[in-house]
Amino acid sequence: MNALNSTAILLFANSSRRELVCKSIVRSEKLFDILTQVTLGKAKRTGLPVFHFTEKEQIGSNFGERFTNAMTAIYDKGFHNIIVIGNDTPQLTTQHLTFTAKQLALGKPVIGGSIDGGFYLLGLQRVNFDSNDLKNLPWQRFGLFNQISLSLKKKSLEVVQLPVLQDLDTEKDLKSILSFSYSLSTTLLLLILSILRNIEHLYYTLHNYIDSYATRCYFNKGSPADSFIPIPLYPTVG
Repeated sequence: MNALNSTAILLFANSSRRELVCKSIVRSEKLFDILTQVTLGKAKRTGLPVFHFTEKEQIGSNFGERFTNAMTAIYDKGFHNIIVIGNDTPQLTTQHLTFTAKQLALGKPVIGGSIDGGFYLLGLQRVNFDSNDLKNLPWQRFGLFNQISLSLKKKSLEVVQLPVLQDLDTEKDLKSILSFSYSLSTTLLLLILSILRNIEHLYYTLHNYIDSYATRCYFNKGSPADSFIPIPLYPTVG
């Protein structure tokens, strides 16, 4: 295999049901289903081999171990270069991936930073892969992008940086991505708008319920324990 053909893409993303546990976005299962499908489509259009590791394929007791072990599994298949991506960055394009593959073929690692201080893409050659370094990074923390960039530069590597993009972890992120609606598919845009409308309706309903309940409780002479009803912040997701 030549340098370009020895590159694989690894989509490191849990199932949408598991994402609901990790992401603070109400009723987002369909959103992450579509994001995964769209991201896989972009990856496959590069013509490179694509592997998807969900929680079923991931091995390790923490995020760093699962991420690193997934990369090791792909390298063990004989690939020299890996491009790791997630499913929560709608602005990621096929062009970003093909550009990364070309840079890896030239011996240059690539990283694409997220607005929240993490990264949405990591392109790394096997020769520069150090599992211990990766496992010890501050995973899922704000300084992750800076730490991994410094780690690569300490090896005297010329690190190529992609544009900083918005990933989707919270309701605030959904609102922020609307500023780039031109880069979203119609299906994805309408789904995000629908989720935001449902969230606003839920908050409005809860606010009115709390106000109304507080008024009724003012005249309740029963015991505090009997008159207290816990109000869930979010609806139960089946």
